[in-house]
Amino acid sequence: MKKVAFNTLGCKLNFAETSTISRSFTAKGFEQVDFNDVADIYVINTCSVTQKADKKSQQAVNKARKNNPNAKIIVVGCYAQLQPGKVADIPGVDLVLGSHEKFRITEFLHPLNEHSHKEKIFACGLEESEKYYPSYSFGDRTRSFLKIQDGCDYPCSYCTIPKARGKSRNPDIESIIRQAETIGNSGVKEIILTGVNIGDFGKSTGENFFDLIKKLEKVNNIDRFRISSIEPNLLSKEIIEFVASSEKFMPHFHIPLQSGSDEILAKMRRRYNTELFKNKIKTINEVLPHAFIGVDLIVGFPGEKEALFRSTYRFLESLDVSYYHVFSFSARPDTSAEKMGGKIPGNIIHERSKQIQKLAEYKKLNFYKRFLGTHRDVLFEKVTKNNKIYGFTDNYIKVETNYKKNLSGEIKNIKLVNINPSNNVNIKKNIPSNHTHKIKNFKKISQ
Repeated sequence: MKKVAFNTLGCKLNFAETSTISRSFTAKGFEQVDFNDVADIYVINTCSVTQKADKKSQQAVNKARKNNPNAKIIVVGCYAQLQPGKVADIPGVDLVLGSHEKFRITEFLHPLNEHSHKEKIFACGLEESEKYYPSYSFGDRTRSFLKIQDGCDYPCSYCTIPKARGKSRNPDIESIIRQAETIGNSGVKEIILTGVNIGDFGKSTGENFFDLIKKLEKVNNIDRFRISSIEPNLLSKEIIEFVASSEKFMPHFHIPLQSGSDEILAKMRRRYNTELFKNKIKTINEVLPHAFIGVDLIVGFPGEKEALFRSTYRFLESLDVSYYHVFSFSARPDTSAEKMGGKIPGNIIHERSKQIQKLAEYKKLNFYKRFLGTHRDVLFEKVTKNNKIYGFTDNYIKVETNYKKNLSGEIKNIKLVNINPSNNVNIKKNIPSNHTHKIKNFKKISQ
């Protein structure tokens, strides 16, 4: 039996699509093995959001060659779509598939040995990107990433994703419900809704994201849903209030800000200002005071003078959020930001990133401290490390305890007792055998 291995870089959407691609190999009789093992074929699903992501893709190819010099290496994903010739030039790459072709990957296996250099690239133009390919992750986690939308119509000045994935499109609600039921029937307890711009859901079908989550709430065999990154201008008050009243949608939001300066936001061509963003955070805190709020930020965008960075920092300090995910600006080919003046030196970007990361850790630690001594529902992972088992509370606090087989893949209502040096929260040792996992709003539960 031939063996295939996968390496996924980048976003949750990529993980959902890799899992779907892997199932097409299984259907052809392949055995899936770990990427560190010897395989006959290595598939690398790439990201291209930063220069660092491009380098990671090249490193993954080198790793595959080292594992088995005789293996065939197939590269798919955003990097493959955006720069197929550059990817094809990486020593060891045998096949490059674009954003459409990757879902037909097994059709390219038979002639794999016959491709010349020019014939190993298969990537169509995305002006033809009307087609939607459903995807979800399956079989390796206690949770599943469910793709509900693809592509993006937002022309942000720094971003290549619309060129890599095409315009915004989605399936209808009923097909997503069927996929969620299939996932639930496998024993998975949590689904993360993912896409490129999920708040834009409905453009293809005349529906909307709010209608979708109301229908998903009624799926019987899934205990938890999480909303992945959603644009602040698309996160409506009705969505926030729905999550607050829901028994299944977790109190957890991830919202891209990108800059705390209105001047920089305008240069980025974002569709909101700091006042709108601040009001969204205020609404969440009023309706769901126990919600985890993660925020994306880009540091070092062209024209971000010291005064603008300082104003951004003060804005970030003022926000009642749980964590900042910090990206250093990386100029992407064929974007308007690449051509902008006022480039910030790398050493200054690095120093600013460190400052925001310190603030991010401070915010997260304070958020964790708020819940010490309280009870939360935790979904424990099926994987373990160093005789520890890990999990996440409903409001996305990472917890750990000594491994117990009966916890794996289960939701337990437990007490959070202290924070360890790794910023994980330890839990009460004696975990009750009974558990409840449908709490609408936070309240202390006595054991």
